[in-house]
Amino acid sequence: MAMSTKAIAATRQYSRIGAHSSSTIKYDTRSFSAIILQQQTKNNLDPPSSSSKNNLDPPSSSSSSSSSYVDHSHLYNNTYHPQAPEPNYTDLGPTTKLNLFTAINSAMQTAMKTDPTAIMFGEDVAFGGVFRCSQDLREEFGEGRVFNTPLSENGIAGMAIGYASAGGTAIGEIQFGDYIFPAFDQIVNEMAKFRFRSGNQWNCGGVTLRTPVGAVGHGALYHSQSPEAYLAHTPGIVVVMPRGPRCAKGLLLSSIRSKDPVVFLEPKILYRSAVEEVPDADYQIPLGKAEILRPGTDVTIVGWGTQLRTLQIAADLAAKEGVSCEIIDLRTLLPWDAECIIESVKKTGKLVVSHEAPLTCGFGAEVVATLQAECFFHLEAPIQRVCGYDTPFGLVFEKHYLPDEKKNLDAIRRVMEFSL
Repeated sequence: MAMSTKAIAATRQYSRIGAHSSSTIKYDTRSFSAIILQQQTKNNLDPPSSSSKNNLDPPSSSSSSSSSYVDHSHLYNNTYHPQAPEPNYTDLGPTTKLNLFTAINSAMQTAMKTDPTAIMFGEDVAFGGVFRCSQDLREEFGEGRVFNTPLSENGIAGMAIGYASAGGTAIGEIQFGDYIFPAFDQIVNEMAKFRFRSGNQWNCGGVTLRTPVGAVGHGALYHSQSPEAYLAHTPGIVVVMPRGPRCAKGLLLSSIRSKDPVVFLEPKILYRSAVEEVPDADYQIPLGKAEILRPGTDVTIVGWGTQLRTLQIAADLAAKEGVSCEIIDLRTLLPWDAECIIESVKKTGKLVVSHEAPLTCGFGAEVVATLQAECFFHLEAPIQRVCGYDTPFGLVFEKHYLPDEKKNLDAIRRVMEFSL
């Protein structure tokens, strides 16, 4: 297998961005290319040929389905969505109590142990990162694989694309999701379109960009935003947001190993506040699949990330009033598991969608539009959205801004009024 001259040149171009101006780390980009070529030969990392079949092909006429949902995913054939079985956590062996940031750290450590081409870089990651997610990784894997970059989000994304285009695995960190916007040119116009514009001859599927998002209690305007809707409007990338440590480890390992570029959004308030027993084993959670956290019969409630904690509290309060809520975590926002939500709403007849991001054009609007079209004759009440306000995120108004359990309980009560 021969690497294209353009791919090697791209890697050398973007790798030059990697050294912090005050760092003594030196990079031999020819060594990067040599390592990648060696691994491609050993592990057969060639991109799939144009004739290869992937799971985005439209279903054959002979296939049968119990759902009336129309699958449009074959229209987005610039993306490859791998399928993996949902892990059975009881079969994964010993567990360790981890919070979110230590679960993220565990996933990256596992990925770097199993993939010698994997590198991790970003602002301050060599020192452990602002939230300590990369703590001790430089000491374990060396300064050639875990290193700091300049304060340039566009450069971080560009370097990740260049390195991945040559076959390597790039894990880039954008220090705060609020500052991912300078990288949008690289994410939207390069990363998302790389496979499509080449007719599937090359790709940068080895890119995973991690970034913390959402409210944290004191972040105000520039450290509290939830940019998932901007990203989910970009065909060609995968957008993921976990709700807790166990989910985060499995989803991040799937993201890093995916053949698609992934933007992995980490709810920063959960870094230390969310704690779970997390398997020590290497396991993956399939991308593009929602999870039913709590079965119910009266109302379907959909959310992602931090909002799942709020929705569980709201569902507990509703249960005291005799209302059975089915809670669904989307986990992956692009591509999102519409069929899971559709089947639930056909059963309950009612839907509440909740997220921290502003109401207008938030990702909840996509969920509502799809469900209204697919479940119109099953709906017993108007769909409710419980979201952040259409204002900048104000520091002193955070408690008023957030769609808390009381607001969600009110929405549950509103849809239940139609069943009385």
